[in-house]
Amino acid sequence: MSKILLVEDNEMNRDMLSRRLKRKGYEVIIATDGEQGVSMAKSDFPELILMDMSLPILDGWEATRQLKTAPETQSIPIIALTAHAMAGDRDKAMDAGCDDYDTKPIELPRLLGKMKTLLEK
Repeated sequence: MSKILLVEDNEMNRDMLSRRLKRKGYEVIIATDGEQGVSMAKSDFPELILMDMSLPILDGWEATRQLKTAPETQSIPIIALTAHAMAGDRDKAMDAGCDDYDTKPIELPRLLGKMKTLLEK
């Protein structure tokens, strides 16, 4: 069973996605802001991180940059989750160090496919 770190500040999104992932057999740990996400990634070593980009304290872009520059977390795949489906956002997410990108509202089958690909690498 893969351990997933979900970094999401919106309670409704967090609850819905974590419940759906748990039903699919994932162990889900949750951070509610970017700073907490970075610290949990360093202490809990998840196999994959789902990173909301619009977060309080430390946004998802900066949290991702910090995780990808720290030797102990740089190999953990990160999927950016964002409601901003603007043309440049995917590039911005990849430039920050994200391994993949998905838009909200989450389409679970699509997200699970991306997660599976990254977890099998």
